[in-house]
Amino acid sequence: MTLALKPSRGGFLRPFGCGWFIREYLLGKGPYESPMIDPEIGTAQAVIFHDYKFALMRATAFDRATRVEEKRAKRENRSINPDNIESLAQRLLAHMPYKAQGCRYHSFVVYFSNLQRLGWVELTGEETPSSFQDHYSTGQPRKYFRLTKTGRDATDSNWANPLRALYDQN
Repeated sequence: MTLALKPSRGGFLRPFGCGWFIREYLLGKGPYESPMIDPEIGTAQAVIFHDYKFALMRATAFDRATRVEEKRAKRENRSINPDNIESLAQRLLAHMPYKAQGCRYHSFVVYFSNLQRLGWVELTGEETPSSFQDHYSTGQPRKYFRLTKTGRDATDSNWANPLRALYDQN
């Protein structure tokens, strides 16, 4: 008996994977209009998570806007207008809830800890102070991470499923 890799309803709704984004981000490539970082300095987990969520939101808004413009153009018997796609994507992005896209922070931290266990990311030693709000005490410092040589050399299929790569090692 074979099981379908895709769910029967809805399918996979992510334009790109979390592992792929983390790798490209820590390489300093700034995927999907996210900020480019210095790969040697790295950045904090919370920053990677925030930029991942917003990159997902931008990609999803652009995909939805493209589909809507294609349907409108077909219905009105005209060519697709990229300006319409851009303006619709901006409107969709403005109304898209932050929590609707991607994982929650705890799931991201667990995912990231698997990358640490694989030795694909490492602490750089750089830290910045953090605080909850202005009138509360300071929190734990933000620790910066960067890719290791092992992380750079890992295959695309391993980055697509780090948990499988982790358990294949054992």
